Amino acid sequence: MQDTLAGFEIDLDKAHGLENRLDAAQTALAAFGFTSIIYDYTPVPFAHDGELITPSLLKLRNVEANMADLWCRGGYYQIDPVQLVAAKSSAPFVWSYAQPEGSPLAEIMGPKHAPVVSYLTDTRMTCGVTVPIHLSGGDFATFTGIRIDPEGDFGELVREHLAAITLIGHVFHNAVYPELDPTLKTCQHVRLTARERECLRLTAQGMTAKQIAHKLGRSIGTINLHLTLAIRKLGARNRVQAIARAAHYHLLDGAC
Repeated sequence: MQDTLAGFEIDLDKAHGLENRLDAAQTALAAFGFTSIIYDYTPVPFAHDGELITPSLLKLRNVEANMADLWCRGGYYQIDPVQLVAAKSSAPFVWSYAQPEGSPLAEIMGPKHAPVVSYLTDTRMTCGVTVPIHLSGGDFATFTGIRIDPEGDFGELVREHLAAITLIGHVFHNAVYPELDPTLKTCQHVRLTARERECLRLTAQGMTAKQIAHKLGRSIGTINLHLTLAIRKLGARNRVQAIARAAHYHLLDGAC
């Protein structure tokens, strides 16, 4: 195990860019019997209504070509039991669709998750380990190793290496996170213009529309229009709720 970890750190240090580092991570996980790897990242994991937000970044190795489209555009990410468990947990976990009763999936699986379960069963990706990575700023990532066609006792065998797999996941994330495109670190679930964000932020600081208009050199009507559009985009009832939701999506952070 120590040789695998040491070799991974050397390979990761030599690799340049996300794709090459994914290759290094896949090689490291192969030593534990994994055939595939998934890494995803989102700056905000949940929408204000509690639904999972589709990740800004989803990277796959050795999985079916249509998986990314189903998860990112087909709504599968929102009903993925593994992601639902990971988003609310800080501990790595072994999961299995072949024997869900022995994994955390059993607590949440229901009829609405059937499309995901069916897809992963059909593609034979029924067992894996997921490492949830919760950052101090609220960002969320998962690092997952999957075994295609796992033997009956694969889940139990890999559990013995959970600490090493967790370390690989965190080391990998720490290496790639600083180099992610800044746009990936901005929540895209709700898109406000720079002026709408600025008006909301100044409102959150206690300024009236008249004061904001004076500060920005715009008419009161223009400021009210920006605020109204922001409220509508956020699905809020009023300015107070819009500010709360904008804060949830980190849209009030920093300068516009």
